Amino acid sequence: MDLKEKALKYHSEGRPGKVEVVTTKPCQTAEDLSLAYTPGVAKPVLEIAENPDDGYLYTNKGNLVAVVSNGSAILGLGNRGALASKPVMEGKGVLFKRFADVDVFDIEVDTQDPEKIIELVKLMEPTFGGVNLEDIKAPECFRIETELKKLTNIPIFHDDQHGTAIISGAGLLNALEINGKKIDQVKVVFNGAGAAGISCARFFVQLGVKKENLVMCDSKGVIYKGRPGTLNPEKEEFAADTDKRTLADAMKGADVFMGVSTKDVVSPEMLKSMNSDPVVFAMANPDPEIDYSLAVKTRSDVIMATGRSDFPNQINNVLGFPFIFRGALDVRATDITEGMKIAASKALAALAKEPVPEVVKKAYNNTDFSFGRNYIVPKPFDPRVIEWEALAVAKKAVEEGIARKPITDWDEYVKVLRARVEKNWA
Repeated sequence: MDLKEKALKYHSEGRPGKVEVVTTKPCQTAEDLSLAYTPGVAKPVLEIAENPDDGYLYTNKGNLVAVVSNGSAILGLGNRGALASKPVMEGKGVLFKRFADVDVFDIEVDTQDPEKIIELVKLMEPTFGGVNLEDIKAPECFRIETELKKLTNIPIFHDDQHGTAIISGAGLLNALEINGKKIDQVKVVFNGAGAAGISCARFFVQLGVKKENLVMCDSKGVIYKGRPGTLNPEKEEFAADTDKRTLADAMKGADVFMGVSTKDVVSPEMLKSMNSDPVVFAMANPDPEIDYSLAVKTRSDVIMATGRSDFPNQINNVLGFPFIFRGALDVRATDITEGMKIAASKALAALAKEPVPEVVKKAYNNTDFSFGRNYIVPKPFDPRVIEWEALAVAKKAVEEGIARKPITDWDEYVKVLRARVEKNWA
């Protein structure tokens, strides 16, 4: 059975799709019915009308995230429209629930107009504790997220931007620790200037990369100051003062390559032209910018990561969004700030240095992981990720004063986090 047949069977067998709504209270008797609906339901309605924060006490708002997409930039598939994006958004819901016990409603929006998406999400704010924007093309995605952050009082997070940035940022910190290079001295090349590329570049700068040491390329080559044609504001932000014009030019003497573009754009010659101990994050899916086997054959000193699970160092967004939202929801954060994203990234980097438990090794065919060139970020099936990352995010929200329900007993909170996902790791 090939992949297509397996995937279609997986999605269609039994109850079609991947998610369902499950009630959390009994509805077996006449009394249950009178409490779940009329007349009993009037009581929490009146409490919430009097005190809106009671919405978190009497409804599922505090553990419910909207995954919103118009299907305009489905990973590796492009603009396939709202309905075709639904399997991806349902899948996102599966990951939220499986890894962090966060409930999700997937919302597919049949419009390409960013203003309509902004209006829709704003109108839905009372329903949700947070919103995960997904597979919305650039540059519209930047405006949508920026405006919604201004207009709403709940966490808004565009995972295509920030998820890749947070996980790759953790990998970068650890890769540079392994090869002994300083983050404020390395020369970094980006290939791909869409949502992920721009956000990753911004995040790397926040982690310590000097902007003047960063060169970004798109399909037309290096984005440089004075390049003919009109650049959108996000690309203009990274227009470099350089005489380099091609990706091959940019790669010469570089220490780090970050690819969020398309397959096979990096040749062995380009890889050879990089500095010693190069860090190569080839994130194009399903085929990276340079094949993993070819890269390690070309440079034995390369520290390489991809978006694939069948190679070492998978940069997988599932290491980010479930746990970031978990921490944000638990303290009722009003936003997901840059500080919270950095805290998440540093927590992942730190966890990768810890001894790996047997349960993780078993999940990966008894592979013996240890911190080094082939293990720079934790594995998604590491049950400790929620304890490290959600905790770091929640703490930062409290520290920054955006938590409406601050936690004071962090040891107890860790126990609560463990209990939330314990059944999934049995």
